[in-house]
Amino acid sequence: MTGRAIWKGNLHFGGIDIPVKLHTAVKEEHIQFHLLHKKDHVKLKQQMICAHEKVPVPPEEQVRGFKQDDGRYVLITPSELEETFPEDSRLINILEFVKTSQIDPRYITRGYYLEPDDPSRAYLTLAAALKDLDVEGICTWTMRKRSYLGALQMSGKILRLNTLRYADEVIPVSSLDLPRMSISEKELHIASDLISRLTASFKPQKFENEHEKKLQHLIDKKARGEKIVILRPRRLKPTSSDKLLQTLEASLKKVA
Repeated sequence: MTGRAIWKGNLHFGGIDIPVKLHTAVKEEHIQFHLLHKKDHVKLKQQMICAHEKVPVPPEEQVRGFKQDDGRYVLITPSELEETFPEDSRLINILEFVKTSQIDPRYITRGYYLEPDDPSRAYLTLAAALKDLDVEGICTWTMRKRSYLGALQMSGKILRLNTLRYADEVIPVSSLDLPRMSISEKELHIASDLISRLTASFKPQKFENEHEKKLQHLIDKKARGEKIVILRPRRLKPTSSDKLLQTLEASLKKVA
């Protein structure tokens, strides 16, 4: 693996310990702006202002508070907060194994690679068994004073660890007011045919972040002193139900 590991520990299950190194599997690529003073273009500094006295409050006079339903605050000191931190551990505890198909994508948050920290047949054996059985290991671990729930899976030739949301963080579909409608056999047939003709292998390198690309183009043009023309965005109208069939048929002809 390239890059420095962000955490080291052991995969632990059934009395077996496998030394591993954790690497981030994704990175955020966003253009960052700084807030400047319009008059002299000097970078602005953030301050915490008392809403009542309208004056800056230094760090030593700041406290954490949890607002209750009645508007009062429960104050928590740094030492009290530290008592809630999980105990330091270098173990990724695999609690159970579940079929990969049972893990709803809504629960997955962030991906990591697990590199063996020491050449080990146990690492290769575990990876091969996960692939053979088509299962993932549900596990917990502690990192940077936080506890995590995750799913261990085989990905290519390496183990990958995905952090998972807890059940109460996922909004159930039943909370939505979904419309009840029926579709005709012809509509279904045309839509299926259209999707079949547009079906391809997923190649992420084909797609680019168009917003970031336009933003960088704007910055480059302004840096060169070029004039910027502001264009009004084009708004598309949703397809009405009574014209759905005609629209599907027209789309099908375009890709034929």
